[in-house]
Amino acid sequence: MAYLYFPGCSLKGTGRAYEESLRAVFEALGAPLIELEDWNCCGATTYMSIDERQAFALAARNLALAEAQNPSPADGVELIAPCSACYLVLLKTQQCLATEASLCQRISTALKEEGLCYRGRVRIRHPLDVLVHDVGLQELSRRVQHPLRGMRVACYYGCQIVRPYALFDDPHRPTTLDDLVRALGAEPVDWALRTHCCGGSLTGTLPEVGLRLNYLLLREAQRRGADCIITVCPLCQFNLEAYQDQIRRRYPDLNAMPVLYFTQLIGLAMGLPPQALGMQRLMVPLIQPVGAFAKGGVHGRA
Repeated sequence: MAYLYFPGCSLKGTGRAYEESLRAVFEALGAPLIELEDWNCCGATTYMSIDERQAFALAARNLALAEAQNPSPADGVELIAPCSACYLVLLKTQQCLATEASLCQRISTALKEEGLCYRGRVRIRHPLDVLVHDVGLQELSRRVQHPLRGMRVACYYGCQIVRPYALFDDPHRPTTLDDLVRALGAEPVDWALRTHCCGGSLTGTLPEVGLRLNYLLLREAQRRGADCIITVCPLCQFNLEAYQDQIRRRYPDLNAMPVLYFTQLIGLAMGLPPQALGMQRLMVPLIQPVGAFAKGGVHGRA
């Protein structure tokens, strides 16, 4: 089964490793991703706070394009949105169009100018949801070529994929990433900050606040003995990885911590080539190669 795919801006820029690993994993699982044609920026949560109506129009255009790319009226459209902000904005837009008649009318008028319309047939999915619930943990485990035995992983969900729309996991204590990590043979660490905010754009606007928030996340993962953090969000990954040098200068008790996309970890366990997963783009590489974990790990656990 193929899935329609909305990459969003980050996966074409700072999050290229996310797109590379996402495509590689889905292709290997026999579920290739078909990129949405002529997509535009979703506006992210920032634009939503400045001009809500224009932001809704931007996001609604992508939903209308998804329907147009799958025109059969009898079929729903499944649209994968890997970026947490894109996922949240598309869901919020869809909900508001369904419940606010005046907004829906204004957006419909704007879409009509481009020959588009939206009928509400799109189901917005996060790839974590698809991999765990469509592909299934049993199938993912069956595909593992290099079990990640001995690897301790801090699963970082961030603050957007399960709140406020808890469509596939518990909003307070999500477990899908943890379950997936176990299916790969690794051990998820138990830590309390799995859904805490990384600060988003605060690292650029209020660096003292943003860097502190990311330090707390990295420090907690380190205290729990994690070998790496995995995340589902390109902005979270960027903040946690790209600012580590600055954070460590401020907080010398912190060690370097690899921060991977969850799709990179899946691909490594499946035996996919590291280059195809964007592993060369990591600023903080894994201390041990995957093969070391597959043979029992640096912690000596078989």
